[in-house]
Amino acid sequence: MKKNEHPTVYSTDHGRIRPAGSKPQKSAPAGDGIVRIGRETKGRKGKGVTIISGVPLDATGLQALAQDLKRKCGSGGTVKEGRIEIQGDHREMLCLELPKRGWQVKRSGG
Repeated sequence: MKKNEHPTVYSTDHGRIRPAGSKPQKSAPAGDGIVRIGRETKGRKGKGVTIISGVPLDATGLQALAQDLKRKCGSGGTVKEGRIEIQGDHREMLCLELPKRGWQVKRSGG
């Protein structure tokens, strides 16, 4: 065996193992092309946040979009697990703003 070859001895992963020397591919998460806007209070002591999911952007694009939307809403927020969370209930304003950016929007939840 050559010095630069490292075979996998044991792995608990069930997916494809990336060959040595190759880089991971960075792409936007695959979805159905619909941006969903909902509201959650779970785990926030009753305080509501507006959740935006399904946006076909990478991590830096999500951060930039979140900054712009927080500014428009006049509220705080964050990006977690590929979703944008904006403090407060801003679903109506976001349902009008996001189609202007070229995305199909649906309200999720009640």
